[in-house]
Amino acid sequence: MHILLTRSLEDCSEMIIKFQSLGHQVSHLPLLIIEKINYEQINFSDFKGIIFTSANAVKFLDLKNIDKNLLCFCVGSATEKKARSVGFQNVISAEGNVENLKELVLQNFNQKDGNLIYISGETVSVDLDQQLLKEGYNIKRVINYRTIHNQNFDDRFVNELKLKMPDMVYIYSQNSALSFLNFIKIHQSESLWMNTNVMCIGEKTSSILNEIKWKKIFLFNPGEEEFLLYKI
Repeated sequence: MHILLTRSLEDCSEMIIKFQSLGHQVSHLPLLIIEKINYEQINFSDFKGIIFTSANAVKFLDLKNIDKNLLCFCVGSATEKKARSVGFQNVISAEGNVENLKELVLQNFNQKDGNLIYISGETVSVDLDQQLLKEGYNIKRVINYRTIHNQNFDDRFVNELKLKMPDMVYIYSQNSALSFLNFIKIHQSESLWMNTNVMCIGEKTSSILNEIKWKKIFLFNPGEEEFLLYKI
């Protein structure tokens, strides 16, 4: 099977190795470029809990003055793995879903326990901080990175892709979906994806790609990538 992965190499290198070990051909098309944003100095002693909705939020955070025993909420296993790798000890993880993450916070952190800090990218699919504010939490959002659409694609790679179209492609966000749609249109390949299954995180992500004719659209959560190989 020919599989197209679209996250940064850092985020999908293990998956590339895994899929290749299973005998699949893997192509890599990073759709987004991640850039650090400088943010205000934070006194982390003012907070009793920290929330991450991506591994990039952990990656671009200055960790020098943070108590690693701070209660740490992560959106999924990849974010949890990144948080633990930089020293966070008290980590609670959802299964790749912001709604589940919100429920974990509600169940494990009382408003009276203190302040929460939410570290995120510039663009988010769910306003988690606003939802928690409505629930009575004192929460501060800090933006420490942004995503930019990749416009620089190697012509030889594109031509090789057109000659052997993927059987399946994984899309991880609305931003990625917009970038992928742009890639398809720029290279005038709209008619070439009819035998490709597209795997999308969430209906909002899949809806962006509905104008392209796919073999089938699947919805999935992070961590289910290998499982999906056996559904098609």
